[in-house]
Amino acid sequence: MAALTFRELTPETWPDFERLFRGPGGNDQCWCMYYRREQSAEKEIAAFDIKKGGFHEHNRRRIEALVHEGRAHGILAYSGNEPVGWCAYGRKEEFPRVDRGRAYRKLSPPPEVVWRIVCFVVAVGHRRKGVAAAALRVALESIRSQGGGPVEAYPVTGPRWGAGSLWFGTVAMFEREGFQKVTELGTSVLVRKLVRPSRARSARRATRNRGGGAHD
Repeated sequence: MAALTFRELTPETWPDFERLFRGPGGNDQCWCMYYRREQSAEKEIAAFDIKKGGFHEHNRRRIEALVHEGRAHGILAYSGNEPVGWCAYGRKEEFPRVDRGRAYRKLSPPPEVVWRIVCFVVAVGHRRKGVAAAALRVALESIRSQGGGPVEAYPVTGPRWGAGSLWFGTVAMFEREGFQKVTELGTSVLVRKLVRPSRARSARRATRNRGGGAHD
């Protein structure tokens, strides 16, 4: 396999995101909208006209709009020029469905500023080659460059849903990056890690605190 390269999801890389999700192993049903819904799928169906293209196309349009609004983030992995992997991450407000989860609501409130890593996609023919683990590491570096902070994820540990359970990553994959188990969430487990800000980010923050922000 060619060496992997990585790019952030932006309006410019949106066509690559579409190629991955429409291709073998992509999730053309979900379009990475499951955790991003501000209301249940049933309420969303009632609120939007989704006849044109059905619910799958509705999901695609919704995530595209969020990307253009700067409200959807993630890392695309490439083998050569081919998009072969995806890791979705973002601030907690980008994934409101997590907060509505019955088990999650019973926990103490999360930190005010927390990052979430919610899903992975790896194209057929590129699985079991470390693509998801590499995309996770790049996502953590991106979070580090944006100031860091607590990061949480929700790998599945209960009854397997076939390959679908791997969309959430594995506990072992997160533990290798320093995540620790917090508690079980039904068939999933909540894992968290504190990501320190990058040195460059810390230096800029220290400069501002000393009153030198005008020179940044």
